[in-house]
Amino acid sequence: MLESSIEQTLSTPFGLAKATIGTYKGKRIAFMPRHGVGHSIPPHLINYRANIWALKELGVQQVLATAAVGSLQLPYKPGSLVLIDSFLDYTKARPSTFFEEGRVVHVDMTDPYCGRLRSIVKGAADELDIPIFDGGTYVCAEGPRFESTAEIRLYQSFGAAVVGMTTIPEVVLAKEAELCYATVCMVTNYGAGISPHPLTHEEVVESMQENVHRIRNLFFHTIERLDTTRDCRCPHAVGGQQPLVGNRDEAQEMDANGNALAQVPSSEGSDRV
Repeated sequence: MLESSIEQTLSTPFGLAKATIGTYKGKRIAFMPRHGVGHSIPPHLINYRANIWALKELGVQQVLATAAVGSLQLPYKPGSLVLIDSFLDYTKARPSTFFEEGRVVHVDMTDPYCGRLRSIVKGAADELDIPIFDGGTYVCAEGPRFESTAEIRLYQSFGAAVVGMTTIPEVVLAKEAELCYATVCMVTNYGAGISPHPLTHEEVVESMQENVHRIRNLFFHTIERLDTTRDCRCPHAVGGQQPLVGNRDEAQEMDANGNALAQVPSSEGSDRV
């Protein structure tokens, strides 16, 4: 649905990242499949830093992400959409920050998934009559294996809504890059011990493919409702603490037609594995 689209490979301090750049109703869009072509990159090996850095360099300011997740609570049935608002980090071995040697920076995570952007997504869902849970905590596991029944019981006890493998460190890096970032989760299955049968990758992919059109419609309708106004705290998340610097000339070019925005969805299926 993007017009005049081109594929672009960007070099970053963390490696290469690929994106498709195009236009939708006069707005410049960057599309980046985090799992790579053919869903070939497992969640624990995704180069999150290169991806987010590349979006920053492109002039992207607002990011809509998708995630296929398992449900931790019975009300979040397979097929449900969840607009998450917080997270619990249970990853173990992923680089999680841009600020390392010689740069001590502490970024506030009170509102990790931009409340302003989430409100626009929720409004778009209401206009399209797409049911969506407004809020919920995402538990991010390391993967690529599914969670044990004991882990699921622990996450349930926290009151978390869903479990997946991709939001960390992506949401943290987006905040460090001072981007507005929101994630819509598609529930593909119940977690281990809740589901009446063992989990399979095929189950996750099939559920995602059956419902991905709803997220696609939701995102394009959200893009129609977006403008360049960012009166949230995201543009100042780092503030005077040595913020990252993107390519300002490209950022202005991207904004010439309205809004620079990225979608960071799964490629051909699940964000879970």
